[in-house]
Amino acid sequence: MAETALNLDFLAELGLKDINDGTSTGVNNFSNGELIESYSPVDGQLIGKVKATTKEDYERVIKAAEEAYKDWRIVPSPKRGEIVRQFGEKLRKYKEPLGKLVSYEMGKSLQEGYGEVQEMIDICDFAVGLSRQLNGSTLHSERPLHRMYDQYHPLGIVGIISAFNFPVAVWAWNTALAWICGDVCVWKPSEKAPICGVACQNIMAEVLRENDLPEGICGLINGDYKVGEMMTKDHRVPLISATGSTRMGRIVGATVAERFGKSLLELGGNNAIIITPSADLEMTIVGALFGAVGTAGQRCTSTRRLIIHESMYNTVKEKLAAAYGQIKIGNPLDESNHMGPLIDKDAVTTYLAAIESAKAEGGKVVVEGGVLEGEGYETGCYVKPCIIEAENSMNIVQSETFAPILYLLKYSGELENAIDQQNGVAQGLSSSIMTNSMRESELFLSHKGSDCGIANVNIGTSGAEIGGAFGGEKETGGGRESGSDAWKIYMRRQTNTINYSTELPLAQGIKFEF
Repeated sequence: MAETALNLDFLAELGLKDINDGTSTGVNNFSNGELIESYSPVDGQLIGKVKATTKEDYERVIKAAEEAYKDWRIVPSPKRGEIVRQFGEKLRKYKEPLGKLVSYEMGKSLQEGYGEVQEMIDICDFAVGLSRQLNGSTLHSERPLHRMYDQYHPLGIVGIISAFNFPVAVWAWNTALAWICGDVCVWKPSEKAPICGVACQNIMAEVLRENDLPEGICGLINGDYKVGEMMTKDHRVPLISATGSTRMGRIVGATVAERFGKSLLELGGNNAIIITPSADLEMTIVGALFGAVGTAGQRCTSTRRLIIHESMYNTVKEKLAAAYGQIKIGNPLDESNHMGPLIDKDAVTTYLAAIESAKAEGGKVVVEGGVLEGEGYETGCYVKPCIIEAENSMNIVQSETFAPILYLLKYSGELENAIDQQNGVAQGLSSSIMTNSMRESELFLSHKGSDCGIANVNIGTSGAEIGGAFGGEKETGGGRESGSDAWKIYMRRQTNTINYSTELPLAQGIKFEF
């Protein structure tokens, strides 16, 4: 390990103390490709190395998954739920070291790192209960002495491609549900956070060993988009669940559709909070602040736009600017800090370019952005959250920038004018309204209101509960993960008809005479 001033004992707790030779890439998943080095955006230190998956490595992982599926699919669902329960218990055991790794490798605050692992625990709990509720429907047949019903069967191998901003939770959202459905999983974590993937693989490997279950139930591959392409083009992987940019989603969706596979896409967001004249200002500032700067603006549900009624505009602007002045930026492992770094210098470049684009289009800076320098900021990945007055029609406002840039937009007149701005972007993930008017809240939630997959009243755009289905519309992809009936995407529906009569009536009254 490279020398660092930080205490990195959490790596040893996760079995990752010696992960510099690239061989510790998870049980049954040793790879032979080029080395991928993971450097922390927190202090620039080398965390570890993994080897990229070659075509030969990939074939071995897929074959292990195929063999494991033959056994796993016939395990009763409640028994599969018991394995997921044990995984959840392991996560409770490793919550602190895994949360610290998430924070250190990705750069989000320690509280958010712990919170991400808690999301994994929560989805395991949800999946355990669901393992006894994978219900079909009994249907009435139009033919006498016939019975009809529909039921659900596992798909097989579920391929998961996750993004750096939630390096462990989104994987768990998929695997916990896929496993209780009888599927096996192969995961390609982000090449920007590969050590988190190794840690999760090793934790689940403990559970599989302790239950004498095949390792192929949980597979891991590493690398860039070329490794992801191995899965998206593979007919043996009936479902691809991919989280990332809209650009990536277009490629994945088209590739999977060409082979008639299924895809679950969680893509970009351009999320807004509408602030009406009746809004509670204290709640509004808290929701907007966390939504915009949490995870340094690198959530798909981060608040990008505030759509403020003209009567409240100046007041909200002043209060928000004052609140931004209190944000503490620094090492995310220090719980006194609110915001850590961006994931890497490429993200910083994108952030700076977005600010310049906004200015070029006529945007007025309210809170100045920029890169932080000096002690503690040596990586060049720490930036200041920025507020810009803008218009919804600006090209940069129409785009998603994964950084802490918040655009202030103004509306006048009726709420419908704000809703038009809210919906007037290509993305449709998360949305919120701050109001104390029942009529306004109900209109916002109606078919005439928000066109997003998530619509909230008096809370921000960021964050979602496990019990609800997570996902969005339009260029967000249309997929749904986590709660509600999201489990159905991981299974195939089958309609069954049973004739227990002594005759065989044909459709449309057709008869054959013999």
